[in-house]
Amino acid sequence: MKISYRWLKRFLPEIDAPEVVAEMLTNLGLEVEGTERVDAVEGGLEGLVVGHVLSVARVPDSDKLSLTMVDVGTGEPLQIVCGAPNVAAGQKVPVATIGAKLFPTSGEPFVIKKGKIRGTESHGMICAEDEIGLGNSHAGIMVLDEKAKTGQPLAAYLQLESDYVMEVGLTPNRADAMSHMGVARDLRAAYALQGKEMALVLPEVDSFAVQNESRVIPVDIRNPELCPRYSSLTVSGVQVGPSPEWLRNQLKALGLKSINNIVDITNWIQLGIGQPLHAFDADKIEGAKVVVKTLEDATPFTALDGSEKKMNAADLMICNTAEGMCIAGVFGGIKSGVSDKTKNVFIESAYFHPVGIRKTARRHGLFTDASFRYERGTDPNITIYALKLAAVMMRDIAGGSISSSISDIYPAPIAPFEVSLRLKRLNEMIGKEIPKAQVLQILKNLDINIAQDLNDTLSLQVPPYHVDVTREIDVIEEVLRVYGYNNVEIPEKLHTAIVTSRRPEPTELENEISQVLNGLGFHEMMANSLTAQGNAAAFGIAEEKAVRILNPLSQELSEMRVSLLFGGLQSVAHNQNRKRHDLKLFEFGNTYFKSENGYHEQRDLMLISTGYTAEEHWSKQAVAGDLFWLKGVVENVLSRLKLGHAQSKTSSSSSMPQELQYTIGKKVLARVGYVGNGLMKRFDVKGKVAAAVLHWDAILQAMPAKNPTFKALPQFPAVRRDLALLVDKQMSFDELKRIALDAERKWLQKVELFDVYEGKNLPADKKSYALAFTLYDEERTLTDEKVEMAMGKLLKAFTDKAGAVLR
Repeated sequence: MKISYRWLKRFLPEIDAPEVVAEMLTNLGLEVEGTERVDAVEGGLEGLVVGHVLSVARVPDSDKLSLTMVDVGTGEPLQIVCGAPNVAAGQKVPVATIGAKLFPTSGEPFVIKKGKIRGTESHGMICAEDEIGLGNSHAGIMVLDEKAKTGQPLAAYLQLESDYVMEVGLTPNRADAMSHMGVARDLRAAYALQGKEMALVLPEVDSFAVQNESRVIPVDIRNPELCPRYSSLTVSGVQVGPSPEWLRNQLKALGLKSINNIVDITNWIQLGIGQPLHAFDADKIEGAKVVVKTLEDATPFTALDGSEKKMNAADLMICNTAEGMCIAGVFGGIKSGVSDKTKNVFIESAYFHPVGIRKTARRHGLFTDASFRYERGTDPNITIYALKLAAVMMRDIAGGSISSSISDIYPAPIAPFEVSLRLKRLNEMIGKEIPKAQVLQILKNLDINIAQDLNDTLSLQVPPYHVDVTREIDVIEEVLRVYGYNNVEIPEKLHTAIVTSRRPEPTELENEISQVLNGLGFHEMMANSLTAQGNAAAFGIAEEKAVRILNPLSQELSEMRVSLLFGGLQSVAHNQNRKRHDLKLFEFGNTYFKSENGYHEQRDLMLISTGYTAEEHWSKQAVAGDLFWLKGVVENVLSRLKLGHAQSKTSSSSSMPQELQYTIGKKVLARVGYVGNGLMKRFDVKGKVAAAVLHWDAILQAMPAKNPTFKALPQFPAVRRDLALLVDKQMSFDELKRIALDAERKWLQKVELFDVYEGKNLPADKKSYALAFTLYDEERTLTDEKVEMAMGKLLKAFTDKAGAVLR
């Protein structure tokens, strides 16, 4: 949001310099992200002053050049050579002194330097209006009013002061500060705490008076729950045209384009005091009556920009007796807007329910300055003041007359928020005891009324424009930001208790595994937890188990995800469309389900791999990533989490037709496989995608308690022996590994598979496993006799329990 420094000074004339104000606003929670100087004319007329021509004479050997002596208020007159035919003694003129940079209406900027013209020194320049960017005339120098003060800066004389525009990073909860008046209220409270009491100077409406009742337009509110208050009046006989320069300049400084005097006035009031207004051409209101109501579903409406909209039955509309004229609080209609031919104006100043406006704006994708304010909450008690201000300005600027009394329909006035504040709780939350007198002063300057003072407890009435101050903690926050975060000292001692737990810390584990995956070349991603309707069914989850959004922004974001694979596949498709095929991605996130017992969340870790795992290089071939590579990554992760003993088995699902599951007992810890064709087509992904889903909640429950142990470094050498076994085709390595570990519990430390062979010279129903066994004795060196005894025991176990034959 942009805030004009000069505009703030209209509300608080005694505020400090722009840089001081910017720092104060930041300390108040209205962070100023940047300040930009804005000049009414380029260069701000710096170095130009009002000069008094003392004498004029001819330059020797010249018919057109004049030698002038000009008083610029510095004591010594300046000798200036001037070529204008209209220069004369006694005139007050604009003078550019040496060093001034001029920005002409046309041409490049130039700097005034001391020079010689026809051998005569010149110490400045008397300017024409086009030479300083004030117009196009070059017929002669500008002649100022004879009452102009000699030496006065020209910008001050012409009232073309530079402004400073501050970019405020406004948070959504600060609806009360979405105007210059709102920001000024905060500044007033901050200055009061410094002992500088300032009165808020509001634009004057005392001259408001109804001149006649020639154009009364009644209003009928059919949906008071969506429109709690509607104020209006008419102004007749206006002359629509360009706005005065001051109004155009103020809007321009804040990035708004001037449209015409009527529309500019409504925009100026919205920026100034925060109340959105809408001006209708009163002659286009059919039936001379305004009806505030909803229309039937799919009713067509042509917006002010010419776009066609199909209205929803929940959209509030401002209508005449025949049709809709305006989407309430959001966008005007093409048939009732103010144009150059408008003579009579109907002004609307209303308070609409924020939720209704927010839903309508998002439903139609219409985001305007008015909807931005209405959907966050405006002040219901300012509608009449804004209406009077608009009427007075239109009367004075556009020449109209106020032609009706104010109509104010407000059947159920919005009461202040009732909040209790415990001073003890305030001091506990802030971490410092603030004197009660200061707390009372801050509350007063925030317009929060103290209904009852019970010593340690205050009963407060918070005005409705503080839309986010409805609880005790909200009031504490208001007091603290005005008191100043920087005024709360950091204590010299920090008292804390160190609590340890034998259970793993989820966040620490996530960080640890993220580092492991980063080291393996994975990039972390974060996808939207909302997904398209139908994705759950494609994943194999019944639609009734998916969590539906009650007010979705679109069909593409209408369900909570039941799997992290949705976001992962969207990312793969996005990258593939941009010629990036080698991807290794992971994401920690929640998935959501619905059952008879309510709603459930489950935290998962997803891994996705496509293309090559390593880039192509002249010294080696690129390695294609596949299911087995990703399987190794998953086992690495499980091993780091002390779950390397998890059992693996093959399975299938709709998302992965062939997958490998890792389980402990009945708990499934992880699933690895290629993504099925159905999901691949749904997300428009090409090629093969290997994916893994680790069920993080189940993993945390299965992890052993943290119990630090120490194991001495090996003192004796380990022994390795290899066996090549012929086994049935359906026999898995995991089964052989279990048989081995059960048979030799004393010395066998590790079993590894280093080769698998099927085919020629082997029976069709057989395969060959080459296994490596590591034996180690912690107390002594293993002798050959003991090693042979252990290997014999293993071979017997393989023969008896697996039907294996030594090759």
